[in-house]
Amino acid sequence: MNLFVEFVVSALIVIGGVFLLVGSLGMIKLPELMARLHAPTKATTLGIGSALFASVVFFSVTGDFSIHEVLIVFFLFLTAPITAHFVAKAYMHQHRERVRELPPTGRDCGWATFDRPPGGHPDDEADPADERG
Repeated sequence: MNLFVEFVVSALIVIGGVFLLVGSLGMIKLPELMARLHAPTKATTLGIGSALFASVVFFSVTGDFSIHEVLIVFFLFLTAPITAHFVAKAYMHQHRERVRELPPTGRDCGWATFDRPPGGHPDDEADPADERG
């Protein structure tokens, strides 16, 4: 194998390891769920993506290219933000007392997870747990 390719694969593995380490430390050190959510969704995803990309480069050069690593990276980058969004949304609904801390959206409609959309059905009732009505 070419020395340059070996260097690229090694660098990708080391970069991936650093991102995984930072993501793991973030999971341990950050104080609450909303802050902790950044560690697996950003740092760890980039770490795993970097390691998988190193695998793609390695097997492409050796002639054993497989689409599996590319698909894993694709689905990882597709599903990690969606999962984080749903975890954050569940957290916001479980901690209703923090709704007042949310910044204004600057639009007619407030936060989509709490407020009715503009032009919503008139029979739709506001969320009874939301004190803003």
